[in-house]
Amino acid sequence: MPVNTKAIKRRIKSVGSTKKITRAMEMISAVKMRKAIEAAVNTRTYATLAWDLLVKLSGVQKKQFPLLEVRQVKKLLIILITSNRGLCGSFNANIIKKTAAQLVDPKNISRQRVENGVLEPSEQVEVDVIGIGKKGADFAKRMGYHLIASFSEFSDTPKLNDVLPISTMVIEEYQKKNYDKVVVAYTDFKSTINQVAKLRQVLPISQFDLEKMISDLGEEIITKNSELKTDNLELDDYLFEPTQDSVLEIILPRLVETQVFQAMLESSASEHSARMFAMRNASDAASDMIKELSLIFNKARQAGITQEIAEIAGGAAALE
Repeated sequence: MPVNTKAIKRRIKSVGSTKKITRAMEMISAVKMRKAIEAAVNTRTYATLAWDLLVKLSGVQKKQFPLLEVRQVKKLLIILITSNRGLCGSFNANIIKKTAAQLVDPKNISRQRVENGVLEPSEQVEVDVIGIGKKGADFAKRMGYHLIASFSEFSDTPKLNDVLPISTMVIEEYQKKNYDKVVVAYTDFKSTINQVAKLRQVLPISQFDLEKMISDLGEEIITKNSELKTDNLELDDYLFEPTQDSVLEIILPRLVETQVFQAMLESSASEHSARMFAMRNASDAASDMIKELSLIFNKARQAGITQEIAEIAGGAAALE
């Protein structure tokens, strides 16, 4: 059966056009990734120092604050951070798969750490979702979870002002006792080739989870912050105006904002990194496909030429 060389040429042209698009998307994602990584890294030092101050203040405070109150979990809120678009490899699939696995039995992530051990959740744990990114909102609707809010209008590098409506809603709902625990599901940026899906507790503010998030930020950040600390000074050496409790009342909401903001920045850096590599792989696949199609085209053309020569030779032999 003869091969249609015109169809192959059209196919090569189509794949070449696709390669140009994926190559352009790769370059754009690389620029966005560098900006997102810079933003995430720049906020890590502030986040760790704020968490360290909170740990020290909460260790000496005598007043029970609403954002530190540990309750038996009857209702759980998940802040699910994904992207608005696809074409980013397994970025969305990994965090959605991780979240779905945890929500098969929500009691696993509803346990609360207390001084004497672990506070078990209620027999029935209700789960609500806040979707940051269209993919996460679609997942919540598809799986039948109650989606209380969806946020998708963000820039490629989120700003702190973008987080304020989310953190304000979360803080108010927790203080009203509409939820007993708040967890953020995000993708932690380790490197350009390694991003890890994680779930971390946001409320009630937990020293254990804060230390866990600090360790996730990297040893270089912890080392850098340790150089800024003065171990020979205790909190009693400082004067707080007006009081330590007043300072803590201001810091606690800021800490919730910082946690959500840092999770969004880490997810943004991970998304652009995943999209860059996905587009690079697509460009490489397009190059391989063009080479294969070109080989098929050349073989078909050579076969056509050979057939024409054979036909001419056969016609000349018939006339003799």
